[in-house]
Amino acid sequence: MPLPRIPAAAARFVAGLLGLWLILSAGLAGAGVMTRTTLGQIYPPPYSVGEQARELPVWPLSRMNGPYPELEGWLFESIDFAPIPGFSGTPVNLLVEIAPDGQFRDVRVISQHEPVFLDGLGPEPLAAFVRQYVGLGLNRNIKVTSSTNGGVRLDSANAYIDGVSKATASVRIVNDSIVNAALAVARAKLGIGGGSPARAGTIRSEVLDAGLDWAGLKDKGLVACRQYSNREVERAFAGTVGEGQDPEALAAPEALYLEFCATLLNVPGVHAALLGDDAWARIARTLEPGDLVLLAFSRGRYGFAGPDFVRNAIPDRLGLAQGGLPLGLRDMDLDERVRVAGLPDFDTVKFFRVLAQAGLDPARPVELSVRTTRAHGLLYPERVSRDLGLELALPARYVERAPQAPQPLSGWRAVWAERAGELLILLAGFVLLTLLLARPAWLTHDAMRLRRVRTLWLVFTLGFIGWYAQGQLSIVNLTAVIQALRAGRGLDFLLNDPMTVLVWAYTALALVVWGRGTFCGWLCPFGALQELAALGARALGLQPRRVPEALDARLMPVKYAVLALILAAAWFAPALSDRLVEIEPFKTAITLGFVRSLPFVAWALALIALNLVFYKAFCRWLCPLGAALALLGRVRVFAWLPRRAECGSPCQLCRRSCEYGAIRRDGAIRYADCFQCLDCVAIYRDRRRCAPLLLADKRAARGQAPVRFVPRAGGLEAGPS
Repeated sequence: MPLPRIPAAAARFVAGLLGLWLILSAGLAGAGVMTRTTLGQIYPPPYSVGEQARELPVWPLSRMNGPYPELEGWLFESIDFAPIPGFSGTPVNLLVEIAPDGQFRDVRVISQHEPVFLDGLGPEPLAAFVRQYVGLGLNRNIKVTSSTNGGVRLDSANAYIDGVSKATASVRIVNDSIVNAALAVARAKLGIGGGSPARAGTIRSEVLDAGLDWAGLKDKGLVACRQYSNREVERAFAGTVGEGQDPEALAAPEALYLEFCATLLNVPGVHAALLGDDAWARIARTLEPGDLVLLAFSRGRYGFAGPDFVRNAIPDRLGLAQGGLPLGLRDMDLDERVRVAGLPDFDTVKFFRVLAQAGLDPARPVELSVRTTRAHGLLYPERVSRDLGLELALPARYVERAPQAPQPLSGWRAVWAERAGELLILLAGFVLLTLLLARPAWLTHDAMRLRRVRTLWLVFTLGFIGWYAQGQLSIVNLTAVIQALRAGRGLDFLLNDPMTVLVWAYTALALVVWGRGTFCGWLCPFGALQELAALGARALGLQPRRVPEALDARLMPVKYAVLALILAAAWFAPALSDRLVEIEPFKTAITLGFVRSLPFVAWALALIALNLVFYKAFCRWLCPLGAALALLGRVRVFAWLPRRAECGSPCQLCRRSCEYGAIRRDGAIRYADCFQCLDCVAIYRDRRRCAPLLLADKRAARGQAPVRFVPRAGGLEAGPS
């Protein structure tokens, strides 16, 4: 029997849509691994990329400074150190360069499979996001904000960079990848580890040790000193080109090479002993709150202030760090104007300011180092350096430790904390939806109540869950899990999107209790968009067409074939699956709000237009997520929609009214195809529309015996469909 004209046109339309989808799916996402050759193309002369380190997958990057190469930084791929999966289940891979001082010199995207940056917003917002890291250092906590102030904001301990609208969770994953990978490299190559204290301790002003001299300061631990002999320094250069390059050291190995001492003048007993109260008061007036003054002394063959020392500048040889993080210090140019009393015969005495913004905590040990360098060769000497270290730790009685501030949340915990308000609203919505579905008799008391409540709920689903909170579930959630398991990675990356986690959790519970229709009919933002669009069309007089059961039966399995194709690609060809998932219009219509390239917007609009003609056509025939939920929904334990023995024989009203075609001729509900709109339940309770109730009322009006209705077991179906 030939198909009617309109359904045949519908079949051709669906085939055309599938063809458009396959065209969109033709491209493949690429990925690559850096080599020295490819890096050399990115960093051409005067840069030079060295051989990859044997013990660590990093490349040294040098730059010619005259005839000599100087180490510019270290290059590495984030995936080698922090392979944090994104929402596709595949980690974003970035090329990162950090300088020897822990500063980011360059950050570039090598490969990424984040759905929102593939064909949604496009790759440029991600590229612009990672460019913000250039110039930042590991001495600050880098935090992603939702503001768009057009630049990086800094304070003493933090750097705030702009996130990307519609991709907040994705850029947080990128941030974790960059910072965690950089810290791993910094610990291995730069000796950096940890972070600046959230709150610094303070020096006790009330602890006064009057009458201390140099020996007393050393006895109380207020001055730290370290001596290095020629032999010790020679030992430090053993095995390098600098070995044996100091004839004086070889001639007198036990002679003093460097004696290095340091103290913090802010301690009352220290400045009283070495300066006097008046001199310290003059210095203190030049300081900002929280500034510290480090007094350094040295004597011997080598000093921390060499012949090239520049006053009022950052010293070249002297370094300051705390917890492995380098901190800045600057000469105050006071050594010729302020007399330091009671010192032994030191060659060099210098005052250095450590700004409060550096985050130095006087209650914790600080590390000072004097860099000494040796060279081998005449024309093109090869240089090697060693740091001669010293630790200064003030005794506990002189400092007051700050109360341990709560550590800032990081990773997915920070995301959950920031979105606590939205999550509470979502949970409240779940409670309300549970009450509505658990009491269908109240909801379906009359058709008008059901229509009003359901319309309001759809607006909430589309507006809040979808467009605002970005809680649209997707087949991408399943392909990401498959790709992560295939690569042997964990699934904790899913926690970066709390809205999706909660919607999935509620959907999983609903699958057991009510079936797939709870999500597809009540919680899917794109489904809500289609339904609201259809309501608007009907208000204008446009009614959807019915598809004959034979054609509908042939179209229903298509979504299962699409699901199988996508899941297979996720395992065997992940790059292909990144394109195949574009059959879903969710990213275009919900995540990006139709702000996308024309082919994808056209696809989403075509599906919405198809919905106006053939109700929920995409959901019923094409949606891979719906197919997955239909399969998972077979664990449902309740057939909870009420049915009577008369449903299907003789009454066919519910079957003819069901726009999803989810009711069989015998009156049974196919829960795998049911979207739980509850229209059939409203008919079931409506004495003006339900044929068995109408018959009962007529018999009662005639004075005949009342009709005794027999409910079908378990709402007709005794078990899962």
